[in-house]
Amino acid sequence: MQRHLFYDELGNGIEFLIKAKFTLDDIDYVAMLPADDIESDTYILRIDFDENGDEILVGIDDEELKEAEEVYEELLKENLQ
Repeated sequence: MQRHLFYDELGNGIEFLIKAKFTLDDIDYVAMLPADDIESDTYILRIDFDENGDEILVGIDDEELKEAEEVYEELLKENLQ
């Protein structure tokens, strides 16, 4: 798993482990968890772009999250086989 340092809205750095990047309907997502708490839930966020074209991570609503979770779970099953 790759490690990445992300910054919250207050500028605090938080290190995450990237478990997977995947695409659903031409939209990219990332599944990740805090590096200091690998027993925590996996976060799934949408990859978007800011006005400068830089990647940013965006929270998603419950319906979009459900669809993204299904794709992520399928990915996990495929990797176990």
